[in-house]
Amino acid sequence: MEYNIGDIVKTKKEHPCGSKEWEIIRIGVDFKLKCSGCKHVVILPREKAIKIITKKV
Repeated sequence: MEYNIGDIVKTKKEHPCGSKEWEIIRIGVDFKLKCSGCKHVVILPREKAIKIITKKV
């Protein structure tokens, strides 16, 4: 699946705030994701990010 900056994606597990939706902020070797619920930002290695993402919204 191809991902672009600004895409909203759902993950397998919930963030502690209760949201499963994340916005992609940066793509490269790492993915930078921002939680749609609490606006927390995380940076994940590309392989792990692709593994936890279930679908685009």
